[in-house]
Amino acid sequence: MLLRDMLIKDNKKIKVYAFVGPSGTGKSYRAQMVASEKNINFIIDDGLLIKDNEVIAGESAKKASTKIETVKHALFYKDEEKEEIIKALKKYKPESILILGTSDGMVEKIAANLGLPEISEITYISDVATQEEMETARRIRVTEGKHVIPVPTFEIKKDFSGYLLDPLQIFKTKGKGQQPYISEKSIIRPTFSYMGNFTISDTVFRQILEYLASKTPGIYKIQKIRVDNFGEGAKLYMEVTVVYGFNLIDGIKQFKIKAKKEIEKLTAMNVEEFEVVVKNVYVPQRGE
Repeated sequence: MLLRDMLIKDNKKIKVYAFVGPSGTGKSYRAQMVASEKNINFIIDDGLLIKDNEVIAGESAKKASTKIETVKHALFYKDEEKEEIIKALKKYKPESILILGTSDGMVEKIAANLGLPEISEITYISDVATQEEMETARRIRVTEGKHVIPVPTFEIKKDFSGYLLDPLQIFKTKGKGQQPYISEKSIIRPTFSYMGNFTISDTVFRQILEYLASKTPGIYKIQKIRVDNFGEGAKLYMEVTVVYGFNLIDGIKQFKIKAKKEIEKLTAMNVEEFEVVVKNVYVPQRGE
């Protein structure tokens, strides 16, 4: 039996729910609320596998350059996209999962492509949102090109003018004696939007990289960071001072892998290139 078949066999034990509604009606905005009410901790939305407000696998379909590519990505057409999600499901072993889609056919296709069981229950956007709320969501989508993904926004305020536009925090009580429901989300404008160009301030990347560098014992300090933003992603250049004795080849390689992963997770931006140049070596004084 192939590895993929073995992984799919294990995932057949998962109970599958779906949340369905036309594009731009507020599904992602309400996804965590629906999941919370059904005690579901895992969500599949637009190419992402999300667990408790954290993206654990996949890439946002909204990064795609065209609407057609976005749909293909959300349906997990490519084998490598399927494999990543299937392996993550195997690792985390969810009891249940909520799949978001624009139609019954779409969520059924996603479930089939990922080797999940048939959908046991479907909730429609009209079950949880009024007609007025759906029309408002559609108007914002059409006039402002904004989309919601059900994960938190990185803690950046005024100088954050890029992919993530606005953070949302929703506080809602379920009823007397029950725990309140708190959800963080991010409003984004996808790359296929025609609302204009956008960039992320260098400060965003610097703060992420400085934090990660501070957690890497062999990197003494960052001397320079340069960021070039393009429609398809960001190109990063970084100069550092390392501590004498630091394993340059392996250490820098691991730092780049971790930094790229964290930047893409926290900003939803593709990192197209990432170059790290060692400019100086710091020799600790005796007693340091």
